[in-house]
Amino acid sequence: MTRILLMRFQSAARLSAGVFIGLSMLPVPAALAEKAPAAPAKAPAEAPSEPLPLDELRTFADVFGRIKEDYVEPVDDKALIESAIRGMLAGLDPHSSYLDGEEYRDLQVGTSGEFGGLGIEVGLEDGFVKIIAPIDDTPAQRAGLQSGDMIIRIDEKPVKGLSLNEAVKLMRGKPGTSIQLTIMRGTDQKPFEVTVERAIIQVASVKSRILAPGYGYVRLTHFQSHTTDDMLKAIAELKKTNEGELKGLVLDLRNNPGGVLNSAVGVSDAFLTEGQIVYTQGRVKNSEMQFKAGPDDVLGGAPIVVLVNGGSASASEIVAGALQDQHRAIVMGTQTFGKGSVQTIVPIDDATALKLTTARYYTPSGRSIQAQGITPDISLEHGEFKPLIEQDVSSLKEADLVRHLDETNKDTGDQAKVDEKPKPLAVEDFQLSEALNVLKGLTILGRTSKP
Repeated sequence: MTRILLMRFQSAARLSAGVFIGLSMLPVPAALAEKAPAAPAKAPAEAPSEPLPLDELRTFADVFGRIKEDYVEPVDDKALIESAIRGMLAGLDPHSSYLDGEEYRDLQVGTSGEFGGLGIEVGLEDGFVKIIAPIDDTPAQRAGLQSGDMIIRIDEKPVKGLSLNEAVKLMRGKPGTSIQLTIMRGTDQKPFEVTVERAIIQVASVKSRILAPGYGYVRLTHFQSHTTDDMLKAIAELKKTNEGELKGLVLDLRNNPGGVLNSAVGVSDAFLTEGQIVYTQGRVKNSEMQFKAGPDDVLGGAPIVVLVNGGSASASEIVAGALQDQHRAIVMGTQTFGKGSVQTIVPIDDATALKLTTARYYTPSGRSIQAQGITPDISLEHGEFKPLIEQDVSSLKEADLVRHLDETNKDTGDQAKVDEKPKPLAVEDFQLSEALNVLKGLTILGRTSKP
């Protein structure tokens, strides 16, 4: 789920096409996000030195020479060495990689929230491109792409065998041009094709509204450098709408693939008054960081329900884990993605760099997020509302019956127009409806933390 930008999570690693790389992968040069020194290219002096693997190096040289002499076509020395470096890093984990000049420039684009492409967070799984999460209000979401979809062809070109970078480059293109994706959804459905038009994507990372009198809703689509400030402004507006006070808040992190570490810390800090938010641990000393909360709670202790799902990754998991461990919020939904490793950008020269996994994230209680994710306090699948046929038949009215007679205008014979009613929240978004119910229950009980 990777927008890779300096100061941002690898999962958030955003390439210029607007397609995000991140295999199960999502966000974080955490060390960069905190402006900590980059991880050293060499092991610290106190680390025990190991003898050079001379036999293996000799084998490498033999293979290099054999390719130069016998390969069917001439191969450039630089290309061979670069491929060897890429292979060395790819053998470590899905998030470590070599960044050539173009990729390094993409990394340094920034976190402005505007980019060109499809608007999906993607990664590799079993050789195919997996959609970690479609971003709100983007071509990918409007085309119906879903978290968990597997892309098996791009414009009729098989994805199997391509690297993630190669697949991403195929999905790049000028805004306004179209791309055809062949999608596999689930194991019991046939592949189908989806045409998506590339666009310049401007993503608002914060959305908000009032769910019911006194109860606010804030959705974070991903974590940009200005997300914390935007969220605080949104909450201030919600308070203004409710005469300066909120009884409770639903914080929606579903399908949020991550982003800037500082924003994850800032969002968590907004609701906590003390204690740890997140910490990292790695082999080298400067990979260890701790982040603690300040004394202010923007909600004044009002209850919070955090919504998460399988598309919630990295920065989202940091926020959910911090609020859960600090007993500040109830987490509802499904198991999160489980991206809890830290990537540090190590410049090699002015044009190239390494993206190297240097640490793991841990929640305040010491839980590792990596490959574990956050387990909700209340497990809640999407769309569990009962259809009308399963409801009490006594609730049926004449207007619900098939082929009922409509009241008509006797003067004109025209059928009277009936005002269209919005869908009930339970039908529009069952998980959100249940979160609101829990929030109301917490308010009635006067609780600000988990039961």
